[in-house]
Amino acid sequence: MTDRNQWKHRATIILILVAFSSFIVFEQRSIDPIYTFQDLSKTSYAVKRDSLKKNWTCPKMFDKKETQKKYQEMWDSRKDFVVSSIDDNDYVYEKEIYGYISAILNDLIKANNGKVTPQYNLLLDRSSVVNAYAIGGNIIAVNLGLIEFADSREELALILAHELSHNILEHSENAMKDRAELLTSDEYKNSLNAVLDSKYERLTRLKKILEGYTFSRSRHNRYKESEADSMAVVLLKKAKISFDARYFLKLDSSDLHYQTPLKQPVGEYFKSYGIKFEDAWTTKRTRGLSSRNYNFKDTTKLQDSLKTHPDCVQRYEKTKSQTSPTLTFTPIPKSIKNKANKIILWNLFNNQNLTACMYRIMLAKDQNVADSWYDFMFHNAIIGLYYSDKNLMRFNSINVVQKELVSKNYFELQTALEQMPTDDIKAEYLGMQKLPFWSALNSDEKAFKELFNNLVNADFTDKTLRPKYSKEYLKNYPNSMYGEFADQFAN
Repeated sequence: MTDRNQWKHRATIILILVAFSSFIVFEQRSIDPIYTFQDLSKTSYAVKRDSLKKNWTCPKMFDKKETQKKYQEMWDSRKDFVVSSIDDNDYVYEKEIYGYISAILNDLIKANNGKVTPQYNLLLDRSSVVNAYAIGGNIIAVNLGLIEFADSREELALILAHELSHNILEHSENAMKDRAELLTSDEYKNSLNAVLDSKYERLTRLKKILEGYTFSRSRHNRYKESEADSMAVVLLKKAKISFDARYFLKLDSSDLHYQTPLKQPVGEYFKSYGIKFEDAWTTKRTRGLSSRNYNFKDTTKLQDSLKTHPDCVQRYEKTKSQTSPTLTFTPIPKSIKNKANKIILWNLFNNQNLTACMYRIMLAKDQNVADSWYDFMFHNAIIGLYYSDKNLMRFNSINVVQKELVSKNYFELQTALEQMPTDDIKAEYLGMQKLPFWSALNSDEKAFKELFNNLVNADFTDKTLRPKYSKEYLKNYPNSMYGEFADQFAN
């Protein structure tokens, strides 16, 4: 080959490599952040919070000063709950999810003009619990757990219509009125005074008063829930959104997420990262105590008489005749489901609920999710366990759940996280930091690994180091969602 041909050959190779490397960089940079640090509610919902504090004033409802004062206390307590939840970043503004939920609400409101005020406030709660709740004052909060759980737009529309109905019927306000009247009534005060004046069986008599109040309140709430169900069907029909009563039956499984079994033994998920895992860690050490086998098919159910919502089967039976003759199901976009699950995962990790975080990652792996972000979060959970252990908080970060409420696999994972030797945990997270998945992550995620290493290895006696590392991260990545974690150590 002549020198000229060699030069051409080498130039071609160089151009190919440059093009390939540019493609790699583009692919990495094209990974959009899930949300920014500024999307957390303390910042993104600041206007709503300030408006609420200023305008959500308690109306004059009672002539009796004592009752009005009690009502005022409850009203202020509700307002304080919302304001403090916003300031604690319990809520998040994620543009795509927020827009999707808002569009459903708008369809319901427009079709029911006159029944529903167009002025409403939507809050996206980062909780993994499958729920939505009406706070009153035209505020509706939707848990991301509900979005992750639901399969279709129509399912979400039913829950939103149900919560809108609570606001339309002023159930929150009426409940506070009823309670204020009860707690300031002569009958209630006389009952309590009689208990205080008695010499015998005070606790038994007090229990009877409280049980009577709880049962009455529970029964009253059930009526309100049924009332909201009925109105929700009407709202859906006017909006021409399909209603299927079987949605209520599906809600029976809404609290079983952590009872879903894994497709592999717990140890296999660790070993897939080249991590050492001993199956013995999944077995509870008894130290001589009884180790009777537990049947994980058993479940603990809340007594039906104590539920505020009617039984799901009853809700189905009452509304099945209203099921739309022609059903249309619109799947929730995968991008929205994916974002909801990722925000839930991050929130579980950030709140030191490491077992639930890791179990959700394992469930995602069972669905053949290949996104490197889940590997990143698995690493974070392991190094988070190590950090908690060094700070003598391992038990708290595992967030132990009683075995009656979870699957056998979840209990094994929980047990393993309790019993892993500290040196093994350290070796595991260090080993994961050398794996190839890091090359597919964003720069703020790679920097987060470095931050966490610095936080873990910082000298405990030097109180300036952790704030220094955290402020550095926040300065370099002011918009990163992981800034929430760094912010905890910045002061």
